[in-house]
Amino acid sequence: MALHILKRPQSEVQALAQALIDAKAQVGQCSICFHLSADTVCDICRSTTRDNQTICVVADSRDVIALEKTREYKGKYHVLGGLISPMDGVGPEQLNIGPLVHRVNKEETQEVILAISPSIEGDTTTLYIGQLLKPFTRVTRIAFGLPMGGDLEYADEVTLARALEGRRDLE
Repeated sequence: MALHILKRPQSEVQALAQALIDAKAQVGQCSICFHLSADTVCDICRSTTRDNQTICVVADSRDVIALEKTREYKGKYHVLGGLISPMDGVGPEQLNIGPLVHRVNKEETQEVILAISPSIEGDTTTLYIGQLLKPFTRVTRIAFGLPMGGDLEYADEVTLARALEGRRDLE
């Protein structure tokens, strides 16, 4: 990217720089779900066509964008702002977990889907949130497994084990 920018005219580089400065100043977090938004409440939280009884919990806004690209999920989101990582000094109190618990209680949520990537930090965060929310609502986790076009011989043991665990009946 730097090499491309160096080849562009000064006016284009200045316009790009100003656009980045404006974006940084104008984009914040939704007051409900903590997804990126130029408004106090994001478009997803404002939507009247989305399922208000289902919340999909993700680590950051990139995950919301990825899930939205599938056009499969029709509920609301909650962005944690990271994962529990004691090695990095990130505990539950640094994440948006408290607001999630409050939201689940207040909105009478029927299901919380934990869409957190499988890793030590992801599994720790998933287990922590699951224990907090199980007394209040149904808590599920997305299935993990092999990507489309992936070969079994190249998959690691954990991925294969999760693929077997997440299997379901043919329809």
